[in-house]
Amino acid sequence: MKTQEEVKELVRQKYSEIALQDKETNQSSCCGSGSCSTEVYNIMADDYTKLEGYNPDADLGLGCGLPTQFAKIKKGDVVIDLGSGAGNDAFIARHETGETGKVIGIDFTPAMIERARQNAEIRGFHNVEFRQGDIEKMPVSAHVADVIVSNCVLNLVPNKDGVIKEIYRVLKPGGHFSISDIVLEGELPEEIRKAGEMYAGCVAGAIQKKLYLEMIETKGFKNITVQKDKLIIIPDDILRQYLTAEQILVFKQSGTGIRSITVYAEKPKEEKKSCCGPDCCS
Repeated sequence: MKTQEEVKELVRQKYSEIALQDKETNQSSCCGSGSCSTEVYNIMADDYTKLEGYNPDADLGLGCGLPTQFAKIKKGDVVIDLGSGAGNDAFIARHETGETGKVIGIDFTPAMIERARQNAEIRGFHNVEFRQGDIEKMPVSAHVADVIVSNCVLNLVPNKDGVIKEIYRVLKPGGHFSISDIVLEGELPEEIRKAGEMYAGCVAGAIQKKLYLEMIETKGFKNITVQKDKLIIIPDDILRQYLTAEQILVFKQSGTGIRSITVYAEKPKEEKKSCCGPDCCS
């Protein structure tokens, strides 16, 4: 069993490799780089091309949903994108928040930060900023964001509970998030759970859907809503790298579901403090 730091280093290495490639190259490989015949990163991706603000150069095909489509971003909002990659969701968020707003992308892979900054500079996006850091300890002050988005990232983080606490800290009272992620209904085979490639490919690190939603609720979030829920099918040629034919059959018959969900939740507004001093009570 890998330690949390070993898992994070594995993810950092894999996504550093992906950052140096284009979307077409990533889609030809199950590991984003290398010689695998099919993709595990890209079987989950949704089509961004019809969203306003979309920039093909920033789309590496690594998401599992369209959180910015559901994020209810308003003009002037401060938006934080967790695991911002090459800037895809950040640039769409920028279109929604406009020139009066601000977007902060956070990613712990230096190569991704460099690529995102280049994409922003080329386009003259002066109100988009990319910060290198760990989303378990965000390089952002408390009560900064109106909206937080993230696309297929929390499943890569061993300490998901810590990330949700950080989201609560960083959101303004009354702020909200929209996050797309991979969750499970049922148990994955041990061979898949232990596979580093399947972890970095957003599958092996996923937790149970029920636990995921409960974790959000226990941190104090309200109005929790699943905005989108879709089944993810892993092709047999990927499964055959980890399972025998008999194991694949058992897995398919087990009822285990790998799902992409987009979750919305709100941080409660601060309660008004009662005033009973001599200056405000009649």
